[in-house]
Amino acid sequence: MSKVQNFAGLTQSLPFTEFDFYESYRQTFEKTELGRMRKLLPLHQMAETFGLVNKSLQPKRGRKSYFTPEGKVALMFLKMYTQLSAPKLMEQLNGNVHYQIFCDIYINPERQLTNYKLIDDVVSELAGNLKIQELQNKLAEAWKPYMKDLDTMYTDATCYESEMRYPTDAKLLWEGIEKSYKIMCDVSKRVGIHRPKTKYLDVEKANMGYVKQRKHSKSQTRRLTRRLVNLLGKILKEIRRMEREHSDSNLLTDKEKKVIDIITKAYRQQKNHFESNDPRESIPNRIVSLAKPYVRPIVRGKEVKNVEFGAKCNNILVDGISFIEKLSFNAFNEGTRLQHCIKMHKRLFGVDVKKIGGDTSYAGTANRDFCKEKDIQTSFVKRGRPSQEKKEKDFVRQELARVRATVMEGSFGTQKEHYGMRRIKAWKKETEMLYIFFGIHAANVVHLAERLLEEGQERRKAA
Repeated sequence: MSKVQNFAGLTQSLPFTEFDFYESYRQTFEKTELGRMRKLLPLHQMAETFGLVNKSLQPKRGRKSYFTPEGKVALMFLKMYTQLSAPKLMEQLNGNVHYQIFCDIYINPERQLTNYKLIDDVVSELAGNLKIQELQNKLAEAWKPYMKDLDTMYTDATCYESEMRYPTDAKLLWEGIEKSYKIMCDVSKRVGIHRPKTKYLDVEKANMGYVKQRKHSKSQTRRLTRRLVNLLGKILKEIRRMEREHSDSNLLTDKEKKVIDIITKAYRQQKNHFESNDPRESIPNRIVSLAKPYVRPIVRGKEVKNVEFGAKCNNILVDGISFIEKLSFNAFNEGTRLQHCIKMHKRLFGVDVKKIGGDTSYAGTANRDFCKEKDIQTSFVKRGRPSQEKKEKDFVRQELARVRATVMEGSFGTQKEHYGMRRIKAWKKETEMLYIFFGIHAANVVHLAERLLEEGQERRKAA
């Protein structure tokens, strides 16, 4: 296995000429965007929050990692910055010295790394120890000296969609049938019996015919759904019967038990929904994906996309920098989160909010009364008949509404378009939340680095 060294110990191990070569890379790195980003990131403090470094400032005991604690955190920022998969990122890491400096490692060009699972291991380790609010406290503390207008806050919610096919009842039921049928066949082989008789082949043929049709009538859909529900119930019943008959042995593996539990829950939901015959019925904790049972439908009411599938996130924006206030895979009313946003702002920046920009979902009576009591100016449209006289507060209100509609919405677009947040490719809830966190703050640190570069250029021109 290839040896990876930290840059800190590189001076003693390399000849002068070779070290001089890498030193030139280090000097050019500081002038790049990645170099400016690394200066702004409190990597050690974040590594400490992730539990990668103990309070004595010593690395944790155990098998020595290829990456330093700070390098692991930097690697996640690099992954979201480049939008590369683990194999592609490992390939780039081998050939890009600036990437290596950013992650605080040295890879011998003659013995490059090929095991991209090293990156997956880092992702899994960080995902299991993600503490969003504590990490954001560290980031806000590091970025606060470079930020302005700390008393002005904007808030809005968005949905970061998961990478999954659009769910329908028929697709979900058939997927459950395929998975449970395979498990039933495997279990039958283990106990040495012929697999139980089912209508699997007949229903498979009917399902294929249904899928090939471009349009479906209500009666066709209901007829197929009835057959799918009955078949899935039959298969699950046979699996439970064989499990009871061989209770003395562990007939199902832990993975199979988990899959069967998810399928059973989805089956019960679909069966009850079918029997109610109400297409508008609301199903609590509805499963829409067997591979991602934690994902829930998020009804946003948009013209183009009425329902989204992923994590709903309520963010606050201060001077163009976004922070997560609430992140959940269950739908919630962001209008009830305004006071929580104000408390979070106070904790992050230590100043009272004077101005707030938010859309109509935040303009409830309770929020209006709270802001009036705290003397906070808002972008909420005044109730009642419009006044003939234009006041100063009206212009402030319009400006807050304009910035919220442009800058805040623009930040969501930037995150989704340039930092891998449009459709998040992850198979675990924890990993998906990790990608969301680092995607948002990778966009933040790039924005801050660009701003500091522009300010520096303006100062040099003025001088």
